[in-house]
Amino acid sequence: MIIEYFKENLWQMWTAAFFVLLILEVFSGDFFIMSFAIGALASVLAAACGMSFTVQVIVFACVSVLTLFFVRPAALRYLHRNDDHRASNAEAVIGREGTVSEAIEAGGYGRVAIDGDDWKARTADGSPIDKGARVRVTAMESIIITVTPA
Repeated sequence: MIIEYFKENLWQMWTAAFFVLLILEVFSGDFFIMSFAIGALASVLAAACGMSFTVQVIVFACVSVLTLFFVRPAALRYLHRNDDHRASNAEAVIGREGTVSEAIEAGGYGRVAIDGDDWKARTADGSPIDKGARVRVTAMESIIITVTPA
């Protein structure tokens, strides 16, 4: 009885898959998972037309692959058309301002808080900077930032 229900209402499974994939895409943001969500949506239409489960899976696979190879690149170009180079999390720190949370010693290290993150820091010229001073990040090497007074 349950199996018959699922056979008759496969569109509900595809709809649930569509929404789950859509939610996952919101968290990833690279339009990869969206390709599969569009495939699931196409399978909803196939199920609504009364096609067999095998045909629905084939529709899902074909539409997902086609979307992945043809729609995704165009969408990424459109969404990031003004971005020549998107800085990663670490690269995005360069040029930002922060507050010295632990005094930077002469020729040594201290700590700088930037947007809630606390970074190990040194000064560009080796000079000391007191706690609470505003600084600007000029470079980054591994997990150590180089700063100058702001």
